[in-house]
Amino acid sequence: MKEKNNQPRILIVDDEPAIQRFLQTALDTGEFVLAKAMDGHSALAAAVGARPDLILLDLGLPDMDGVEVIRRIREWSQVPVIVLSVREREDDKVKALDAGADDYLTKPFGVPELLARMRAALRRSLQEVAEPVFRVDELEVDLNLRRVTLQGREVQLTPTEYDLLRLFVSHPGKVLTHAHILRQIWGVGYVEQPHVLRVNVSNLRHKIEKDPSRPRYIVTEPGIGYRLKGD
Repeated sequence: MKEKNNQPRILIVDDEPAIQRFLQTALDTGEFVLAKAMDGHSALAAAVGARPDLILLDLGLPDMDGVEVIRRIREWSQVPVIVLSVREREDDKVKALDAGADDYLTKPFGVPELLARMRAALRRSLQEVAEPVFRVDELEVDLNLRRVTLQGREVQLTPTEYDLLRLFVSHPGKVLTHAHILRQIWGVGYVEQPHVLRVNVSNLRHKIEKDPSRPRYIVTEPGIGYRLKGD
């Protein structure tokens, strides 16, 4: 994959020529360098050889499922992966995100939304080390001091609520599945207890959201998990 002017390298993985052409046309904005792969094995080879900055991945590949491609990539790389798939079922989205995908768009999708998701993923990938202070709108989280403020006033969180917020802050804009959050905060024994997560997210929202019923920061991805709005 040829690199020019330090433009992000995008690998498009889809076995449908029409989709390949559509994406190449849509992404021909002058800000990316594009390459393509038509199946899982070619995608893995390109991920190793070309080192793309972001991968757009279809799940329905002819030689292996896209989820398996994600798992194999995650064995050695944290390159952002955005799934583009016709699969609309929640369990398909959860499997892809749990395997390590950064985001998931269901076909058909709008080009402006795709570009926005790509730019957000690329920004996140540049933050190799979490910033000691995370700010979004009126919320500030100091990871060094374990201090949370809202509109300049300190917010008192329980240890679990802080650990939950720190997890979101460490992955701004990324969809975190219920199972991933439960494993990280409470351990594998709680993966089948989503009510524990719902209660704690609700408590956290009541402390940092102006209107917990219409959250600005921690937003719900229905049936999948949560996302911290990073912008």
